[in-house]
Amino acid sequence: MDEEFAKLIRRVNQPRVVIDNNACENATVIKVDSVNKHGILLEVVQVLTDMNLTITKAYISSDGGWFMDVFNVVDNYGNKIRDKEVIGYIQSRIETSAGFVSSRRGSVGVMPSEEHTSIELAGTDRPGLLSEVCAVLADLRCNVVNAEIWTHNARAAAVVHVTDDSTGCAINDPERLSTIRELLCNVLKGSDDLKTAKTMLSAPGVMHRERRLHQIMFADGDYERVERAGVWAVEEGSSRPQVTLLNIEKDYTVITMRSKDRPKLLFDIVCTLTDMQYVVFHGMVNAGRIEAYQEFYIRHVDGHPISSEAERVRVIQCLEAAIERRGSEGLELELCTEDRLGLLSDITRIFRENSLYIKKALISTKGGKANDTFYVTDVTGNPVDLKIIDSVRAQIGHTALQVKLNSSLAPKPPSQETTMGHFFGNLFKARTFQNFKVIGSYS
Repeated sequence: MDEEFAKLIRRVNQPRVVIDNNACENATVIKVDSVNKHGILLEVVQVLTDMNLTITKAYISSDGGWFMDVFNVVDNYGNKIRDKEVIGYIQSRIETSAGFVSSRRGSVGVMPSEEHTSIELAGTDRPGLLSEVCAVLADLRCNVVNAEIWTHNARAAAVVHVTDDSTGCAINDPERLSTIRELLCNVLKGSDDLKTAKTMLSAPGVMHRERRLHQIMFADGDYERVERAGVWAVEEGSSRPQVTLLNIEKDYTVITMRSKDRPKLLFDIVCTLTDMQYVVFHGMVNAGRIEAYQEFYIRHVDGHPISSEAERVRVIQCLEAAIERRGSEGLELELCTEDRLGLLSDITRIFRENSLYIKKALISTKGGKANDTFYVTDVTGNPVDLKIIDSVRAQIGHTALQVKLNSSLAPKPPSQETTMGHFFGNLFKARTFQNFKVIGSYS
């Protein structure tokens, strides 16, 4: 009865989206008012992220059953959004996403497709892993349409969309799917795996790719510290994100985060908080040229703030992992050439033979063209010798493989003390710092 009443309230009170180019001098302001529901913040942020909009500032409030958020956004070039068709599309997407009543919990970002089969992989990271995976797919006549591969904390995860090379459609034959799964599992177990390698196949429905990557790595425990020695151990240092938790009596847990700014940072953090079943009641985001500051007032979906030391440590570790997963570590290489079966297998084999370690990859094909981006280091995680890159380009083609400027080499943000209430000092003005219990930070 309560669920049906909630659906009625949402249908009567449709989301209201206002897009204003006059309210701010250097950004387009998007205001969203809607009936509140769990996951709505992620849905709105996901729409903005999928439109390749950069969120420079955000103000979040969802107390009292109503969701009222303000986002300052710019395009990839740092300009306001002025195209009327684009503005109309953004408005329509947000209103549709925020107003959708889902019967399945946690179905945010589900994107059905009849065109490809989705393969999800998780296992221990090692140099040459992607090359071995691509070789198996090429041998099985699976054409990689698009894919995204992340590595973090000695773990690797991938979402790969493939088609049958003979039909150009999704692979539905159960026996063939079973063979693909078995052979890929053997590849993932090829090293001394600390955990069980995972391979999942689905056809035809798949979830939002980046959302799934976060869920896969979270489920795989990539936030846990690697205790063993070796080149794949997590490097500790001042460049790590600063995450601090404080409790306001029994009302909220306040999370403050400082990290190097980058695209999609807010999306990555909200994904993790949603998957961990936390609700953001108030929040502020301020992204500068180098550093991003974020502050959220949260509770668990059961209505309680963080109460135990174990939970505190886990939340901090998971948020650090969310910030770090998408980090563009290494030299950026961009491949643009005619697509064909086995192209990715050949390219990654050349990388492996030249001792290049793929830290992250984004694979896409359109109109018979392959447009792929790789972030590479040497096998020890250090910068690549440019002579090796010249050799690789000579083998692949200097026109096809280009070296891109690596923005990840930007200067580190200055160290600052974490302070609570950066923008919310007046929100709880009746309280004093004597009311705060410091839970602390973990690194």
